[in-house]
Amino acid sequence: MRTSSRLVGALAAATAFLPSALAQNNVPDTFTDAETGIVFNSWGLSPEDPRTQGGFRFGVALPEDALTNDATEFIGYLECSSKDSQGWCGVSLGGPMPNSLLVTAWPHEDNVYTSLRFATGYAMPDVYTGDAEITQISSTVNSTHFSLIFRCKNCLRWEQNGVPGGGSTSSGFLLFGWVQAFPSPGNPTCPDEITLDQHNNGMGIWGAVLDENAANPSYSEWAALATHNPEAVCDGSGGGDVEGVPVPEDAEFDYIIVGGGAGGLPMADRLSEAGKKVLLIEKGFASTGEHGGTLGPEWLEGTGLTRFDVPGLCNQIWVDSNGIACEDMDQMAGCVLGGGTAVNAGLWFKPYSLDWDYLFPSGWKARDVQQAISRVFSRIPGTDTPSQDGKRYYHEGFEVLASGLSSGGWSRVTANQAPDSKNRTFGPAPFMFSGGERGGPLATYLRSAKSRSNFSLWLNTSVRRVIREGGHITGVEVEAFRSGGYQGVVKVTPASGRVVLSAGTFGTAKILLRSGIGPQDQLEVVAASEKDGPTFISQDSWIDLPVGYNLDDHLNTDTVILHPNVSFYDFYEAWTSPIASDKDAYLSRRSGILAQAAPNIGPMFWEEIRGKDGIVRQLQWTARVEGSLGTPNGQAMTMSQYLGRGATSRGRMTITPSLTTIVSDVPYLKDPNDREAVIQGIINLQEALSTVPGLEWAHPSPDVSPREYVESMVVSPGNRRSNHWMGTAKLGWDDGRVGGSAVVDTNTRVYGTDNLFVVDASIFPGVPTTNPSSYIVTAAEHAAQRILALPAAKAVPRWGQCGGKQWTGSFFCEQGLTCVPQNEWYSQCL
Repeated sequence: MRTSSRLVGALAAATAFLPSALAQNNVPDTFTDAETGIVFNSWGLSPEDPRTQGGFRFGVALPEDALTNDATEFIGYLECSSKDSQGWCGVSLGGPMPNSLLVTAWPHEDNVYTSLRFATGYAMPDVYTGDAEITQISSTVNSTHFSLIFRCKNCLRWEQNGVPGGGSTSSGFLLFGWVQAFPSPGNPTCPDEITLDQHNNGMGIWGAVLDENAANPSYSEWAALATHNPEAVCDGSGGGDVEGVPVPEDAEFDYIIVGGGAGGLPMADRLSEAGKKVLLIEKGFASTGEHGGTLGPEWLEGTGLTRFDVPGLCNQIWVDSNGIACEDMDQMAGCVLGGGTAVNAGLWFKPYSLDWDYLFPSGWKARDVQQAISRVFSRIPGTDTPSQDGKRYYHEGFEVLASGLSSGGWSRVTANQAPDSKNRTFGPAPFMFSGGERGGPLATYLRSAKSRSNFSLWLNTSVRRVIREGGHITGVEVEAFRSGGYQGVVKVTPASGRVVLSAGTFGTAKILLRSGIGPQDQLEVVAASEKDGPTFISQDSWIDLPVGYNLDDHLNTDTVILHPNVSFYDFYEAWTSPIASDKDAYLSRRSGILAQAAPNIGPMFWEEIRGKDGIVRQLQWTARVEGSLGTPNGQAMTMSQYLGRGATSRGRMTITPSLTTIVSDVPYLKDPNDREAVIQGIINLQEALSTVPGLEWAHPSPDVSPREYVESMVVSPGNRRSNHWMGTAKLGWDDGRVGGSAVVDTNTRVYGTDNLFVVDASIFPGVPTTNPSSYIVTAAEHAAQRILALPAAKAVPRWGQCGGKQWTGSFFCEQGLTCVPQNEWYSQCL
């Protein structure tokens, strides 16, 4: 059953900018509740703080020995803002929203209700099914605020569907996330059936330091005061199961492509162009107006445009991602037609040749992909002046930084005219936009594919797994993700048919695992799952490959400066109440600030740092006109440093018993040389900007060195990710079945199969220099040519070999025969 709500991304933006202890004061304010005598460590924001209207406060009291032995419970204090006694607030007990126990609270009449929730992605959290329990001590409600004191038993250790977590009170530090909103929940008297509107009154994270007042010998006495909860009154309303449309019995395709993003759209176009009968399956709904999308603010009604078309609305994903963000992973990803290319900022860089030569094996070097790059950029040339009048708007911040970089000896370049100039260079940001709209693969590759009668597109349909006989895929099993989606098995053409997975770094890896392809420990999780276990492929057909390993992402490190010349534009406000002249300029001429990507990106700048290990590590800086790390908008600029090519740290993605995916091993800063590159990059930037009159550093502040700043930061996807995840189905010559690191060969074919391919970010051995969209499209162009050049699988006659641990031939037996494993090295058609 699916629950409909707008609570998506509530903590997404907050966790993207997690402050360190040096970046924000996280020392507690200790106070005693006058009515109960309970002593709390608390953290909060005053009513005057620009990050939230009306203020917010959260406090904890802990058992007597909690600072030496980890506590599993606490007494909590919440004071939240409301309007006319309406609203809700929430606390994540693990910091980020996904995979943390969430406490939600809201007023209704004279009561405050609560619900313990758990989210596996940026979607409406499910009811928590563990043994945690909230019991109230006292509450108050008035027109502007509500407060609650409660006991939360078993709340500092949690597990939901095999995903564990918790906080360590003995460390003297807890990580809390907070969010609050003014609209009240739907079904407010039934905590298990609430629906939550998107937060609209702030969010953030505290790295909460616990002092000696947090633990108290009176805790047991106080806990005994927790005696009641308001009575739940439920009417049984709620969502129903999605009913799928049966797959047509005669549905059969030469190619089935799973995922309509940066990899899948070019593949669909090139394969259908070659005359193949192609089905593209997309889990999400139509995004841009051209392809049937309708989602957007009121001021776009009747224009044929959606939120995905207008560049200036791209950042809305971080505050309103209902139904857009994928719900089955703990990282932000777009589950709509276009994938990341529909929801991202549209940054579009001509690839740096060194990235291919350093990261990829032979067959994928810079010289090998040059024709693919030419094809991509002939279709999507990109622009660094998106406004159709040729002007750049609110450009003051760019000029402030450009003046310092120039004085510091950095060279200005036009990024896509000098793609290999990535050391102490800077320039305006290039975008995939065209004609003042998003453009990109949706407006090119998908447009031409849809013009062909041999191309079909299924939306609102998710792929559960591929159906295979040994190493030969015969079709894919699909499920309706929303109304109108398909349900059943769709087949590929016998022998010659092929399946291409382009569902993204997490989505593709998940499908492989659910298809019996991956490490044994992960396949055992799937085999034991309630949903897949009963019908999971037999163990003697499992293909042991390192799916999920080699996970990589640009490590993000935010820095913030202030300058009086910087001018902030409120793109979020433009969603509901755009400035009339800006709206008119965009709608009538596709010009002005709304033709530019939020939040006013630029300049981009690059540097290369050689480590003591001899490896050159690439840094890309993305500047934008907005505050972060507690610095308010206005005269602030955030400069995000991405550590890319050359970084050696890698992580792992794994699957849970509920068949969601998580980053179980964080791919950041395992190598001290990676950390040194980050630190040196900040030192070099501070030196370059030191000549700019009036420029002030907010983060790191003047009394904090870059080393102290970086080393004090929590290393977590919540605060250090760039959402450029790659690598879980690595491409390479070293076959993962026999101890290698690769999941797919250099034709992007999955080892151990003859007709299953992967073409998306998951095949990248590591992250490149820049934002990766153009690289993924280039990889798809290159892969399409290689795949089309491969001969179809030939039917193996009786007694012939059809599989084995190192087998690279056909896995397809003649009609009436079955490929039977004899041992791990040899299978035979019988």
